Amino acid sequence: MADQADKAGRGGGRAGADGDGLSLRELKKIRTRERISGEATRLFVARGFEQVTVAEVARAAEVSTMTVFNYFPRKEDLFLDRIPEAFELVTRAVRERGEGVAPLEALHRLALDLLEQGHPLAGVGFWDRHWWQVLVDSAALQARGREALEEFEDTLAGLFAEAGGAGPDEHGPRLAAALTVAAYRSVYATVIRRQMAGVPVEEIAAEQRELLQHTYDVLSRVL
Repeated sequence: MADQADKAGRGGGRAGADGDGLSLRELKKIRTRERISGEATRLFVARGFEQVTVAEVARAAEVSTMTVFNYFPRKEDLFLDRIPEAFELVTRAVRERGEGVAPLEALHRLALDLLEQGHPLAGVGFWDRHWWQVLVDSAALQARGREALEEFEDTLAGLFAEAGGAGPDEHGPRLAAALTVAAYRSVYATVIRRQMAGVPVEEIAAEQRELLQHTYDVLSRVL
């Protein structure tokens, strides 16, 4: 379980965390954020989300409670701290895709790349089942996760509309976004259940590649 906090504290491959091109002030902010998140993860995994207060996280990270809230406006964001990064990666993948590459293909490539890298957002391998159990046991975290999916669907609809020259409120991009989010959610739900059941990570990763390819093939036919 301590490994989860160590990974969180190291940033787990978070873009920019190595300090390249960053000022000392920016680097300090990144390190502070990672330290707070790492200590929060350690406490949540050890005791459960509801049993830990923000004040306890602040003490463990050796910062003030106000500092914690400056970095993480909501307690749930301490645990689900990768949500902003997910939005950034998806937005960049769609907007910076190569000529002739459809948005859906760009998302597919991103999902495969994250899996290959062992990135936390791949859904398998980085976090162990103790981490996932915290999420399963917390109604507040599950509610935040559902909220993030709704926000993600809105963002994706905007990206699809932008890529296709459609209006932001047109039904086509929104339908495409809803189907895409639902399809990928089913993939990650499957691999998370497998990981929590104790299936070896290498086996799950191979299954996930197949699921991602199948999902892309199906979506490509209907969108």
